[in-house]
Amino acid sequence: MDTLDVKGLSCPIPVIKTKKALEKGCQELQVTGTGNVARENVSKYASSQGFEVKLVNDSPDEWYIILSK
Repeated sequence: MDTLDVKGLSCPIPVIKTKKALEKGCQELQVTGTGNVARENVSKYASSQGFEVKLVNDSPDEWYIILSK
């Protein structure tokens, strides 16, 4: 599984970084970040590309999700 750290980044940067990682042919990606807007936007983008989105951790300080085909 590949990992991507987008902590502290404002949208649209987390989505752009996620897009680039998925375009490399990644079948499973763990994305770690901060902020509800970034989490929602990364999740929506991944879903629109046919990835299953599993929210693993959603604390006030940090979240991480696993995207898988």
